[in-house]
Amino acid sequence: MAFASSRRRVLRAAAAAAIAPSLLARAASTAAKSITVAQIVDVSTAQQDVSKDMLIGSRAAWQDINAKGGIHGWQIKHTTFDVDGTAASLQAAVRSAVQDPVCVAISATAGERAALEVVNQLRGLNAPIAHVAPWLQNSNVDIDERTFPIFAARQEQLSHSLRVLTEQGVQEVGLIFATDTEYKLYRDEFDRIGQNLKFKMRNFPPLGEVAQIGRKLTPDTPAILVFVGGTPEIISFMQGMEAQQRQRYLVALADVNLQTLNQLGGNRKTPVIGTQVVPVLSSPVNVVRQYRAVLGKFFDEPPTPLSLAGFIAARYTADVLEGINGVPTRPNVLAAFQRRELMDVGGFRVSYSPQRRSAGFVAQSMLTADGRMIS
Repeated sequence: MAFASSRRRVLRAAAAAAIAPSLLARAASTAAKSITVAQIVDVSTAQQDVSKDMLIGSRAAWQDINAKGGIHGWQIKHTTFDVDGTAASLQAAVRSAVQDPVCVAISATAGERAALEVVNQLRGLNAPIAHVAPWLQNSNVDIDERTFPIFAARQEQLSHSLRVLTEQGVQEVGLIFATDTEYKLYRDEFDRIGQNLKFKMRNFPPLGEVAQIGRKLTPDTPAILVFVGGTPEIISFMQGMEAQQRQRYLVALADVNLQTLNQLGGNRKTPVIGTQVVPVLSSPVNVVRQYRAVLGKFFDEPPTPLSLAGFIAARYTADVLEGINGVPTRPNVLAAFQRRELMDVGGFRVSYSPQRRSAGFVAQSMLTADGRMIS
């Protein structure tokens, strides 16, 4: 019995030894046919609304791409780094992505502050890795040779929204900053935008809770107010405006989700003009139809402009990777993006300016006082 037991162990060991090289070779082959695309998302309270939606859209796109065979047979490992908004957590995430030898790009960084910090971190590290389609709304940022923003910055958004108001003779708008952080980060940018658009920009710094700003508006406050902040903050601000008698219009930039705003309420007396940097969700263009189908297949989540942005970011990243011959390595991926070629991502046009920004698609919707959405 002891001999038989010993013999079985020897035979199992021999069989395992014979099989092991085959398994190792197969594993090595599988590993060799996958590359990593990293996504850095800020899950702090102030940024999580944007980040959550962009992450969902990107995940849906990459899952669909892999289900269809990947890119030239290469599977894409979509690695997510959650950060808490602090410089230390962002630095750790960037270093992890850069130190991963099979990570060929960082795609769809969200939200705004994380995107700006990743630009700074990569510049400081002088890391030769492509930073693709970040949620980089700040129009003051100098774009370097490793950063590839495809969504319109705030200047294009405001220019689109305020163009009609200029024709109507409006010359002054109020700027409502949700927090002291937004005020410090973006005040100079908006001053410059105002000069470029020939608008007088009247700043309303934060006064603690943003609802207090709404309550303290005076009759001479401009009728057009541009809100700088996210969806929860604009809801609080509108609730603070409930006692106001004067009719005003709010301009909300792309960080605000009008669908959520409509569901959760606010001040129903105030129409909201919302800008978005992707096609409206009812658009018949191919990328919107693909997004809605893929999102419904992989996630039980409602369509939103921000998750569509994440989807487009991933699709643009994949389209550039598709154009690479041979093994997609970090250097040739970066070189492919640096060509900044005109691309059509299912009807969403990516065309870079001399300032290395995309041409700046902007759509606009209005949430009326009675809750109707007009695109």
